[in-house]
Amino acid sequence: MSSIKHSYDIVIVGGGMVGATLACALAKTAYSVAVVEGQSLGCLIAGGSVSPNDVAGSQTEQRAVDQYCPRVSALTVASQTFLDNLGIWPRMLEKRVSPYQEMKVWDGDGTASIEFSAAELYQPALGHIVENSITVTSVYEQLQCHDNITLLTGERIRQVELTGERPVLVLESDVQISATLVVAADGANSLIRKVSGLPTREWDYQHHAIVATVKTEKHNEKTAWQRFMNTGPLAFLPLAADPLGCDATASHYSSIVWSAVPERAKELMALSDDVFCQELGRSFEHRLGRIEAVSKRYSIPLRQRHAKQYVTSNIALVGDAAHTIHPLAGQGVNLGLQDVAVLADELIKGSVQGLAANDSLMLKRYQRRRMGPNLAMMGLMEGFKQLFSQDSLAVRLLRNTGMRWLNSRSFLKNQIVSQAMGLDGKVP
Repeated sequence: MSSIKHSYDIVIVGGGMVGATLACALAKTAYSVAVVEGQSLGCLIAGGSVSPNDVAGSQTEQRAVDQYCPRVSALTVASQTFLDNLGIWPRMLEKRVSPYQEMKVWDGDGTASIEFSAAELYQPALGHIVENSITVTSVYEQLQCHDNITLLTGERIRQVELTGERPVLVLESDVQISATLVVAADGANSLIRKVSGLPTREWDYQHHAIVATVKTEKHNEKTAWQRFMNTGPLAFLPLAADPLGCDATASHYSSIVWSAVPERAKELMALSDDVFCQELGRSFEHRLGRIEAVSKRYSIPLRQRHAKQYVTSNIALVGDAAHTIHPLAGQGVNLGLQDVAVLADELIKGSVQGLAANDSLMLKRYQRRRMGPNLAMMGLMEGFKQLFSQDSLAVRLLRNTGMRWLNSRSFLKNQIVSQAMGLDGKVP
């Protein structure tokens, strides 16, 4: 290897929502920080992080539904608070976010349902639906306020060398950088995780998630809707109606996440827009009336994975590089932001104490604080998937009875949803 061109305390590989937010969180530390991202900044902001396996629908007609980013996140109150503390959330509010006050979940093969309400928790909202491109744009706007963060966007990694005391990354531009700590925020197929040899447990969910934006006859009622079917769950997530997100009351737009077994997903992707809208409305039991328009559709195969270790002597995994889960509860990005919050907390403390960025005790504390909660959420999501994928009469009776029972126990129900919101299970 030729001489090193640049040296940093921390290099974050992956400049999406999770990686860029970590850079923001570390901006006030004494550590020198760089972010390496293969996509250009313009592509990131435009929502180019979507990597669909398949696309269907009109490619040229510019309709209102196509003005929304196809990928959205259901951000919890805990994620909102963390982003607010970093100065990112106010920037998001200036653009377009959609608070939802209610969540309605029902069994498509039965009669039971559960309804959650922010009013019962004395909260303004259960969470916010935010387009990923808006979150990324806001994070990078905030990063511009910190001149001690080096952004290397549009730079792909050609080689990773981990044999020396400090990891070395060789970029395709021939720039070489070394780091005391490399943070892998480069997604589910993380190059850094693979090169580091950190093993994972993983399996195919046998589901593909179809994501798109739709316009419905009735307004979305600021409600997140989810119907469980034995072929997979279908979610309608409310979107804001205007650029500022100030009047979502009459919004007729929603982001859908339709998880289905591969054969069913292939059939749905092959349908024309009109026929797809008809099938979507039928599968959603026409809760919001007729589906009037659909954007381009993306089909994404779903796979669960979890790294057996999050850290080595100079590597730390965060977000999808450490774990991926089924999107049925929208917890993926929230888990990633919680990883960032905890790792940043440990690194900020380490910076104050003058510790090296790869201090082993510090990294192990991060792993210990995050691995348990991540595994617990993954187990819960797998349990839900298995429970609602069973088609036997006995299982259907059991889950419908359980849903009705839980819906009638307001205190317990509110404890569960407040925990999911990041309120530590505290209800008034």
